[in-house]
Amino acid sequence: MAKSKSKDDKAAEMSTSPSPGAEATSIDPLASQAHCISKPASQLPRGFSIDAPKLPKEIEERAMRSGGYPYDKRMKKKEYEARLLALQIELIKLQKHNLKTGGRIVCLYEGRDGSGKGSCIKAFNQHMNPRNTRTVALTKPTETERGQLYFQRYAVHLPTAGEIVLFDRSWYNRAGVERVMGFCTGHQLAIFLREAPEFEGLLVRDGIRLFKFYLTIGREMQLERFFERRHDPLKQWKLSDIDYASLSKYDDYTLAEIEMFRFTHTVTAPWSVVRANDQRRARLETIRHVLLAVEYEGRDLSAIGEADPNIIFPPQQ
Repeated sequence: MAKSKSKDDKAAEMSTSPSPGAEATSIDPLASQAHCISKPASQLPRGFSIDAPKLPKEIEERAMRSGGYPYDKRMKKKEYEARLLALQIELIKLQKHNLKTGGRIVCLYEGRDGSGKGSCIKAFNQHMNPRNTRTVALTKPTETERGQLYFQRYAVHLPTAGEIVLFDRSWYNRAGVERVMGFCTGHQLAIFLREAPEFEGLLVRDGIRLFKFYLTIGREMQLERFFERRHDPLKQWKLSDIDYASLSKYDDYTLAEIEMFRFTHTVTAPWSVVRANDQRRARLETIRHVLLAVEYEGRDLSAIGEADPNIIFPPQQ
């Protein structure tokens, strides 16, 4: 008589196969470690020090085009402000319609450290009524929260009728930061990768409009932004111990990102990858994506414009 599988065997099995019915995208498979990535940390570029008085010229020159970014320069400020204003006017219409119809909208902003998640959220809710639009940015879990069902601390922040909730990082901490930094076990990671599509399916089937944005930036751009934060007294609060630790883990986060998409990019709750070397373009595209996806009273498609497929697109398959 065959022996039943142990919990560890089941966890390892879950970490290498998408869950049934999740309709996850198939991309180049990884040999899933189901724990913090064990490959050696990538080295920082030669001559780079975050404490140095000046950023190396080579990094500065390569920053904008790093990571295969399609544009040489940032969008001009005047053009950006005009487009942003048009989109923000549409957001007010969306909020009014959402309140009237009792809709519920959730936007998750995930991505690389320094990719501008906070600035995208700020551009989104800058002129929104704070009574109906909330930003959720949770700190590390308390002792009580660590003893709860993993999704429980996030579920309490989900919107009620008429609300829009923007998560500045979300339950995907487990597939990113916690995984790379070793803050979760292999068994916990395997369970998350299996259950995240099920949790999101529950939300969508209950009527929540769920948008998942993953902001990505090139290696040199990330170093430039970290360097700027380190030396700007008004931005130093943005640098945490985790940020410092992530400086040498760019490749580790890439591997975690690929596997996260493999398991959680589903038909029901798809990801949108956003190239964010130019924060202005990233802000416009994340807002535009929501406005194009939700029909609302008075929607002006000419004011919204068309998505830029060079900036926002589904994960590569």
